[in-house]
Amino acid sequence: MTRTMTDELSQHVGETVSLEGWLHKKRLLGGLNFITLRDRRGLAQSLIDNKDELEKLRGLQIGTVLTLTGTVVADERAPGGAELHDVTVEVQVSVTDEPPIEVDKPILHKSENLDTLFEHRVLNLRNINEQKIFKIRASLVQYIRDYLQQNEFVEIDTPKLLAGATEGGAEVFKLDYFGQTATLAQSPQFYKQIMVGVFERVFEIGHSYRAEPSATTRHLTELTMLDIEMGFVKSHQEVMDTVAGMTKAVLTKVYDQHAADLKTLNAPELKLADEVPAFTVAEIHDMYTKATGTDTTQEKDLIPDEERWIAEHARKQLGSDLVYATDFPKEASKFYHKFKEDTVAWADLLFRGLEIATVPLRENNYDKMIEQMTAAGLDVNADGFKYYLQAFKYGLPQHGGCGFGIDRLVQKTIGLGNIKEATLFPRDINRLSP
Repeated sequence: MTRTMTDELSQHVGETVSLEGWLHKKRLLGGLNFITLRDRRGLAQSLIDNKDELEKLRGLQIGTVLTLTGTVVADERAPGGAELHDVTVEVQVSVTDEPPIEVDKPILHKSENLDTLFEHRVLNLRNINEQKIFKIRASLVQYIRDYLQQNEFVEIDTPKLLAGATEGGAEVFKLDYFGQTATLAQSPQFYKQIMVGVFERVFEIGHSYRAEPSATTRHLTELTMLDIEMGFVKSHQEVMDTVAGMTKAVLTKVYDQHAADLKTLNAPELKLADEVPAFTVAEIHDMYTKATGTDTTQEKDLIPDEERWIAEHARKQLGSDLVYATDFPKEASKFYHKFKEDTVAWADLLFRGLEIATVPLRENNYDKMIEQMTAAGLDVNADGFKYYLQAFKYGLPQHGGCGFGIDRLVQKTIGLGNIKEATLFPRDINRLSP
């Protein structure tokens, strides 16, 4: 018999069908015995009143793989408005060990429960609400990909094993590579700029690795990043508008397509303005200092509490969950940024109090790049820069892009308290499994 999915039961009232899936819940009430089956579409309920069929389930635990064949009966109290009666049970894979957690009950996401959450990740991902997080995540990634491809961006795939750190610094993972020292990529920065000279517009969605000794709610050691680079831009504002337009379109679509799931996950209401408001870093420092009495005017970057404060200001006063912080001071820059007089053509896109993207304009002049790299103390003749500089030497237009945190986007879209909750199998300074 052809397999019927759980969400199709109500279309087959009066017919005999077969369901396949996992035993999700048992309710044995004497004369009335109900079991709930889970498949990739959801849940379905079955009434088992035959003692011989019920006996087949004796001693079996949640997770047992079953085939249930029976007659579909309409019942508004059942999931989807229908259930199976006169059921025949076939056990495909028996589970006799009692699971350490109950996947049919709400999974607590309180900070003190996170270790337990991740220790039993293999099982708690079978929880229906937990699955919604990662279905939403999958859709967000797909909507990003769709938007960029519709706007003529070509998807690329760059190496994650490198001979040296892309952007310098000590926060890299090193490993032995056939006798050589290699590092895991912090970002595809060099490669995506090189590819502007090929396709003009490129993007990559992939893993990046940061050896940051940070045990916070916003850091991972293995993270998923969206990297964008676009050439022939007229201004930094054009790059900012592209990233903002993509983010707004993706958020609007996910709130439309996943409205019910976001509601059950208690996601915040989405607020988007026609234009993403923007404040310079200096303006935010001044506003925050006046509002809180904490002087941040000498900070080169925004402190986390400033990010939360300006985001709340934008939401309440300007009706926007998104806000740009612009014009970072020169001392906060990277060697490949386009410099102004005392600031850099660089913006951070904040979403609900958290930076989700850095959005700079790049320096594209070869001689200027050599000058900036030398001023940063870099050896322009090092092998690690050879191919990167070739791209500039043989012609790159003015370009810019972003590094955009997928994990952070998911976290803030749903309203999760910790970035690790938005990651299937998170990696941080304390966890290297499962």
